[in-house]
Amino acid sequence: MTFEAHLKRTSRSAASESEAREWREVAAVEIGLNAAIIAVRKDEPVVLVVRPQGEAAQGSDSLPFGPFSPLEHRTLEIGLRKWVAEQTGLELGYVEQLYTFGDRGRHAQPGDAGPHVVSIGYLALTRPGGGESERWDWRSWYDCFPWEDWRRGKPAILTEFIEPRLMAWAEKPAPPPSPDRPIQRAERLRVCFGLNGGSWDEEKVLERFELLYGAGLIDEARRDGREAALSWGPLPRLGVAMRYDHRRILATAIGRIRAKIKYRPVIFELMEDEFTLYELQKTVEAILGPHLHKQNFRRLVESAGLVESTGEVRAKTGGRPARLYRFRREVLLERPAPGVRVKPGRG
Repeated sequence: MTFEAHLKRTSRSAASESEAREWREVAAVEIGLNAAIIAVRKDEPVVLVVRPQGEAAQGSDSLPFGPFSPLEHRTLEIGLRKWVAEQTGLELGYVEQLYTFGDRGRHAQPGDAGPHVVSIGYLALTRPGGGESERWDWRSWYDCFPWEDWRRGKPAILTEFIEPRLMAWAEKPAPPPSPDRPIQRAERLRVCFGLNGGSWDEEKVLERFELLYGAGLIDEARRDGREAALSWGPLPRLGVAMRYDHRRILATAIGRIRAKIKYRPVIFELMEDEFTLYELQKTVEAILGPHLHKQNFRRLVESAGLVESTGEVRAKTGGRPARLYRFRREVLLERPAPGVRVKPGRG
């Protein structure tokens, strides 16, 4: 029965009106707005994190967020920009909607009480400004996802900790396949982590996080009381946890930007107006994770017509001056998918 039908049926008596009020309370839903604001700072991919007032020292990091108010905000994006400006003083540039996160228990309270919170996540790209404050800071996203950083080869945390425990988890008795989880655990390890003959796909950031959550290996699973997490003994920390499900939202944002830079020139939203090709390469490496072959990268960028020389050079200490380039905006009119189509290597 719909709420409207239920309300019509029960509006004839005071008792029925009370029942209708209870129905409204049960069905209450709040809309939240979350922003994963990403930049590259000193060759490191960073995300802007905020901390609740009064918890600057000990509180968990979170993404900037706030409720959507249809009376104050004409659009969802206007509401998002308002909350970000109030919490950080930052005026956002490039913004795109990511995903809607609506699982029950996202903002868990004792007894899972309170209204259901549905959050609309956004990806924003910017150039980081000055330092930090008590309320916000820039944090490397590899602090939260250390297994995603392949710039110096395969992360030791994968070989020494994650992979052995995932293999042990995959061998435990598991429910039979279902429509929402049609593949076996061992197959998920192959697809997400490149085990059992698979290959590492840098875009599957969210899938890897969800698998680690399901296996009970990260703090959020233990915090949420997941059965898999309670079955392990003491575990070392796998990256920095965040409030609510904000690390899941950040994983979604990282996967999106890693995919998008290959078919849209959004990488230049993270660059200064003028840059060297080395600076561009280091920024792409920071986002994707692995190291890229220098000469191959330069040939790819120049042959794709993504950049043009400014005619100026930048002096380098102890080396030859480096040419300065800028994004060639005409490429947007020349072909439909002008991205940095790199194929990350492992060396």
